[in-house]
Amino acid sequence: MAWLLRGGDVLASLDVTSSMLERIRATATLEHADGVLWCERTRVGHSIGSRCPLDVAYVDDAYVVLAVTSLQPQRIGRPRAGATAVVEGRAGSFARWNLQPGDCLEIRE
Repeated sequence: MAWLLRGGDVLASLDVTSSMLERIRATATLEHADGVLWCERTRVGHSIGSRCPLDVAYVDDAYVVLAVTSLQPQRIGRPRAGATAVVEGRAGSFARWNLQPGDCLEIRE
């Protein structure tokens, strides 16, 4: 299991996906999970397959958060220039963690 950290503090458990099929399957489970989903090689956040709203953070190749937004179920967000990954979690998670643009994230196994 992997963990998402900011400044050495654990924010959540983390699942990493690299294919669209994995991502759609995992997104559908986020409404029942406390963890987040790290979607590699994408500039677009989406809530396809989800029945609940999601928080979405766009991250660059240095794991710096570029933007944070929320998506209602069955929506596709706008692509973000410079983003190389997207972090998706249940709506409200990012507000509890005070996750903001400029935050530097880390993944630990």
